[in-house]
This record gives sequence, C-alpha cells and structure tokens, in this order.
Amino acid sequence: MTRTLHHKDILQGDAQIHLTRATLTPARPKHLHDHDFFELFWIQNGTVRHHLPQEGVNLTEGSVFFLRPGHAHALQGKGEHALVVSLCIHPQIIKALAKRHPSLKGHLFWSSGDPVQRHRDIRQLAALNHAAVLLERSANDTLAAEAFLLPLCADLIAEAHADTTPRWLADACIAAKDPAVFRDGAAGLVALTGKAHSHVSRMMRKHLGETPSDHINHIRMTYAARALTTDSEAVSQIATDCGIPNMSHFHKLFRQAHGLTPLQYRQKYQRGVVQPI
Repeated sequence: MTRTLHHKDILQGDAQIHLTRATLTPARPKHLHDHDFFELFWIQNGTVRHHLPQEGVNLTEGSVFFLRPGHAHALQGKGEHALVVSLCIHPQIIKALAKRHPSLKGHLFWSSGDPVQRHRDIRQLAALNHAAVLLERSANDTLAAEAFLLPLCADLIAEAHADTTPRWLADACIAAKDPAVFRDGAAGLVALTGKAHSHVSRMMRKHLGETPSDHINHIRMTYAARALTTDSEAVSQIATDCGIPNMSHFHKLFRQAHGLTPLQYRQKYQRGVVQPI
C-alpha cells in the first residue's frame, strides 16, 4: 500500500517551500509514500535505509536525493542518531525554474527515470546546512525557495558537466571560485586556462551552456549574497570584493540574480549581524 502526501497539507499560506528535520527510528516503515510535490532530502547524520518499490539501499551522511511527484519511497534509521533534512517544494517552483533556466533540463528534478542521487562532502554539506538555516529563517516564499535551490543545483550540474568537460576547463571553473580569480572577471577565468578567450568561450558554451562572463557573474552574485547575510561589510565594499566597483552595474547583476536589491536582500535574510554605520 502506498500513501500519497499533498503539498496543500504542508505548505501553509503563501509558502512555496517547507523544511523539516527528522530523527528516524530503526522501525521498518509499514508502507511507502509518494507525493504531488517535489522533494529534496539529504542525510545529515548517521545511516539511513532508503526503501524504494524495487529495493532498499543504505545512505550515509552527505547523500542527497531529488524526487519528483509520484516517486514512492520511505526512510528508516539504521543505528542511533540518524537525522534527515527534507524539503517539500511546490511544483510551480520547479516548473518556473526550468522555464527560466533551460540548462536545468535533464538534470536533478528535471531528469527522467529513477530519483537522482548525489553526494556532498564535509565542506559541501556544511555549506548546504548553512543555506538550510537561512531558509528556515525566511518567509518560505518563491524568492527563498530559489535562493536555496539555484546555488545547489548550479553546483551539482557543474560537477556533472565536469565528467565530460575538458579537464583544463573544469579545473579553471573550480579555481574561479577563488575571490582572487573572480575579482578579475571573465579575464581571470580565461587566464587560468592559458588559452585564447574565443576558444574558452566556445568550449564553455558547448559544455556548460554559458559564457565566461555568465559563469563568473554567477559566482560573484553567490559570493555577494552570502556576504550580505553573514557579515557587516558595506554593500559598496562587497561589490568591490566581487570585482565590480561600479555600483550601478553591481545592483543590476544582483537584482537579475536574486530578484532584490542588495540592501533588500540583506534586510530580508540577515540575522544577528550589526549593520555598519
């Protein structure tokens, strides 16, 4: 027997996403369940038995799963301290992201077939948990859902592309996350490769579906969003740290990426940090 869970019973009011933390018992689930929403969950601690219609597999800390509506499953703790973090995501959020970001198609929630599993190492899991804390403090609206999902999905898809992307390009994209590199913009990324800008641009379009400038600006705006919510630096200083001293251009890029001005974003998501005078 399979039970069906409905997003209308979980997402209250205008909420588009809901996060739940659960300590799992070792009791075997009596039945599987499916749902009419998209679910993202990861193993925060311990070992978890993931029951699926055809089999059961053990998941360890850092395992991340993307499930579409209709995917039946159940979770069971193995041993003590089995902790899972689960997100209920409104279907419209996933559909809207696919429409605005075609490069998502074929990956994660937007793939076909069985649920997609990925893994986060200790450092990546810490970043994921930090993003989860910010989500818990938010209004759980569309902006909050996208602010959580887009950086995670972008990182996972970049990692998937790295399997087929030339090693020199994959290494450069990873190194470009260093502020010392992305402050120099697309030129900093291209310089890492030792190749002509036109060749790098052509290969990035082929393998990653974006230009060097697109890639660098995504990294910059992710860095800026984190800085705005975790420290008290003035917005102008954060813009400079990103390598964009032109405030008009910085505001334009930030609004395009996050749907808010930097100040609005800070006011909405920052907690417990003293604002600069």
